[in-house]
Amino acid sequence: MLDIKLVEKEPERFKKYLELRNDNPHAIDRLLDLNQTRKDAQAIAEEKKSILNSVSKEIPKLKKAGENVDDKIKEMRDLGQEIKDLQEQAQQAIDAFENALLMIPNILHDSVPPGKSEEENQIVRSVGEKTQLAFEAKSHDDLGVELGLLDFERAAKITGARFCVLRKWAARMERALINFMLDLHTEKHGYEEMIPPFMVNGNSMQGTGQFPKFREDVFHLESYPYHLIPTAEVPVTNYYAGEILDVDMLPQKFSAYTPCFRSEAGSHGKDTKGLIRQHQFNKVELVQFVHPDKSYEAHEALTSHAEEVLKQLELSYQVVSLCSGDISFGAAKCYDINVWLPGQQAYREISSCSNFEDFQARRANIRFREKGGKPQFVHTLNGSGLAVGRTLIAIFENYQQEDGSILIPKALQVHMKGVKVIPKD
Repeated sequence: MLDIKLVEKEPERFKKYLELRNDNPHAIDRLLDLNQTRKDAQAIAEEKKSILNSVSKEIPKLKKAGENVDDKIKEMRDLGQEIKDLQEQAQQAIDAFENALLMIPNILHDSVPPGKSEEENQIVRSVGEKTQLAFEAKSHDDLGVELGLLDFERAAKITGARFCVLRKWAARMERALINFMLDLHTEKHGYEEMIPPFMVNGNSMQGTGQFPKFREDVFHLESYPYHLIPTAEVPVTNYYAGEILDVDMLPQKFSAYTPCFRSEAGSHGKDTKGLIRQHQFNKVELVQFVHPDKSYEAHEALTSHAEEVLKQLELSYQVVSLCSGDISFGAAKCYDINVWLPGQQAYREISSCSNFEDFQARRANIRFREKGGKPQFVHTLNGSGLAVGRTLIAIFENYQQEDGSILIPKALQVHMKGVKVIPKD
């Protein structure tokens, strides 16, 4: 959520951000109009309330002096009803303003490259050589089905499209990858492991920016006021919602494994084959709460932590700085990490690492206090460390052998109890 005082002070600056995001800059004009309507409605209601309070205090004195106060009592009763109506109007104006404010995306950091779409994202670095196979590469889903490790048909029978049953070595590798990632981030990168709830309330969704704009992308529980999480970012970021942290507590760094649930509204026909875009998938998330002065330093570090997973698995990847037209709603700056997939002959996203600055902290009211100072909003960051299913995809496609077997990366073998290869039979 933006600071409305800054928007009032520099409206043209915020219009420019919306233009860079391919959004409507007139949303700022509407926001400012709604804010003025809110202020006027509240001022009128408060003015009338002040009159009511003043006259109400005067009436007992007049009665004591023997004056007839019947007309004044009736006048104040009518004024009380008028104030009630004005307060309802003021609340409607407040709600309209707050809803509009929640729909405005974050500002952009100056280093974000301008651009209209993902074609204008900028490659920051490429790491490792693309896997060169001496035979025609198969896609992960073909490999998985042939080896009896991935069952899409029975998953569709159990639930529906965009679900998969992982069996035998695939299930074991998924579990091994989760342990590998969590061990790496907690033991080497200094994160505290957390297992948060997999369901959250509406306030938590609003706090991280999923609600109200992306409500249709979320699975909702019909009989309860809860929602299945689209990412661990939601419960972990809201861990400190409504709190004021001591500055000595910063930074706070958490790593959490959770399943993730996404309706993928609006993505019909896109990446529906295989495990790339599922309604349910596993992910290890990295979340940081940091001092505003340190957030871009932390952003680079967090991105490197996600990269380390791919380095240890010896997978080729690129780090890409998302342009203004492709960056997410809440991010001030974002790096995507894209892993090379020989079966698709393309780099595909496996992690997004974002600095939200104080955008989420304002929505969730997460602050810190310097010694002797006033509370300030923290900066929040998060990134996938990594998407587990897509990591399994990358291993299947990069480590496939001509005979149909799949080698297991050296770094993962200890978590696979020393198994070095998934056999064809």
